Amino acid sequence: MAIDSGRVEAAIAEILLAIGENPERPGLATTPQRVAEAYQEFFSGLGVDPLDHLRESSEFPPGAEELADVVLMRDIEFRSMCEHHLLPFVGVAHLAYRPGTRIVGLGRLPRVVETLAARPQLQERLTEEIAEALDAGLSPLGVLVVVDAVHGCVASRGARQASSSTVTMASRGTLSDPQARAEIIALIGARATEAS
Repeated sequence: MAIDSGRVEAAIAEILLAIGENPERPGLATTPQRVAEAYQEFFSGLGVDPLDHLRESSEFPPGAEELADVVLMRDIEFRSMCEHHLLPFVGVAHLAYRPGTRIVGLGRLPRVVETLAARPQLQERLTEEIAEALDAGLSPLGVLVVVDAVHGCVASRGARQASSSTVTMASRGTLSDPQARAEIIALIGARATEAS
């Protein structure tokens, strides 16, 4: 879906007028255009099907040695825009799945995250949407998604908690089991322990 840059520029100029600024003064004269260009990037996931990234996968017979017990990709960096205030939230997603008969190239997993994050979002919904895409696109035995993010709206307004982060989790299938989830979360946490 293409963003209507002209309408975004007009809206930003109107916002600048509404806060008592002159949108034509030096420093602000090209702000509406710059915001429209940024919005093209921020919302590039609108109208894109995240399952497209998972279509090219490899099929194996059940129990094939190429199928790991669990595939875990940690620390997938993302940025999204909170739909409540249109302020950014940034963080990392950790994705795990237990292959059924299909695996996908590891570069495809961050693309799923990027596509779903590049929309007006809520972290809770983003986490669920990533889990649902992996479940629908790969038909795995189990899925676990953990997202840890810092929200601009929490850090810069209202509560002003600049050091806080929010963690959300979604699971499907065998990785909904508390013990299985605990094992994956321990693997995710091992990375943090190694880094310190």
